[in-house]
Amino acid sequence: MKVKVESTTTLKPTYEPTTTTRSPPTSTHVPLTVFDKVTYAAHIAVIYAYRPPTPSNSKIKLGLRRALSEYREWAGRLGHDEDGNPVILLNDDGVKLVEASTDTRLDEVMPLKPSPLVLSLHPALNDVVELVQVQLTRFSCGSLVVGFTAHHLVADGHSTSNFLVAWGRASRGLDLGPLPYHDRTIFNPREPPIFEYDHRGVEYYGHHDRSCYCNENDRDSLVDDIVIHKVHFTMDFLSKLKTRCATSSNNKAYSTFVSLVAHLWRAVTKARGLGGFETTRIRISVDGRARMVNPRVPNEYFGNLVLWAFPTSRVKDLLREPLPYAAKLIHDAVAGVNDGYFKSFVDFASHRVDEEGLTPTAEMNKAVLSPDLEVDSWLRFPFYDLDFGGGCPYVFMPSFFPTEGMMFLLPSFIGDGSVDAFVPLFRDSLDTFKEVCYVLE
Repeated sequence: MKVKVESTTTLKPTYEPTTTTRSPPTSTHVPLTVFDKVTYAAHIAVIYAYRPPTPSNSKIKLGLRRALSEYREWAGRLGHDEDGNPVILLNDDGVKLVEASTDTRLDEVMPLKPSPLVLSLHPALNDVVELVQVQLTRFSCGSLVVGFTAHHLVADGHSTSNFLVAWGRASRGLDLGPLPYHDRTIFNPREPPIFEYDHRGVEYYGHHDRSCYCNENDRDSLVDDIVIHKVHFTMDFLSKLKTRCATSSNNKAYSTFVSLVAHLWRAVTKARGLGGFETTRIRISVDGRARMVNPRVPNEYFGNLVLWAFPTSRVKDLLREPLPYAAKLIHDAVAGVNDGYFKSFVDFASHRVDEEGLTPTAEMNKAVLSPDLEVDSWLRFPFYDLDFGGGCPYVFMPSFFPTEGMMFLLPSFIGDGSVDAFVPLFRDSLDTFKEVCYVLE
């Protein structure tokens, strides 16, 4: 598949009488919060595919400009204020918009999978000053693929999905829906600070920890050995998984997410062939919007508000014990990231990080996570609601992120509650994973 770039332009917000904001606000910048600064400092890319008929590029671009008038952060740039603090400059410098085409029919490359092929469907992620990039690729059959990239320091998946839905509504001539809540000054540390938890070795590297840094040459040498395997889990299989997880002395029912992650944790660990006395853990995102109290954060808060749970086990215990063992570890770890934990983090990040020169553990330059895993769940985000006027997408997927062990969970486009898991593994682990990923023990 050869993709031809037809044009590259910069789109800036449009402040029309039809939008809530009729003229540019006077704010010059917004500060990065402790939650922004601790997350991944990188662009994240996703891919959408739409069947014909699809709306014109001009309608999609106008909708984007309208949406940017309410989500001005995306049209800004990262910078610093007069005191040297990291901020988002609200300068309306705009987002990158690429229009492209290909002589290929979309069905010739279906099913789309996270592979080097999809990298041609969105702008490059490195050395980018824009905070959002969009590529509209027209296929010879009339299908449209939208590649979208966004800088994670600006917003988390919850906020980004809300923006995407608003963009679709704006493209259809509708109001943007619930407007974003922009106040990033609400996360104030307590006085005196209370460090209820140690955040070294969790959100930040401790003084004796070392970042698993992988330079570009190392990453390039490993990419060919990593394959991203897509696994479809039906509602029937997920129901059986939940039943297996509930089969324990306390007969506790676990969520679909906890049950599936417990199963995948065991399956990947088996496929890797790890030693029994090695320790393995999973990094799981926890959204603070539903957990923080006083202040209670609105669901429409725009920015990052995510910390992580780290369920941990010795390999031999994880594989020897029944499935409810892993499910309980996950459930308890996620439940522990509560209001008190979030407040402890705010206090710690506000008083200790700069003083001690600590660096975040959230990194995108790792090529291999083994013996650990990371799971990014997009199960509750309305990504499939991005409708420009021709209907919802029939494909939604992450781009090609060849990081061994970084899993993505997405609702299947079928819409019946089934789940698609994207699991990056070394090629020599793939056969074993395929053998065990549908086995219920």
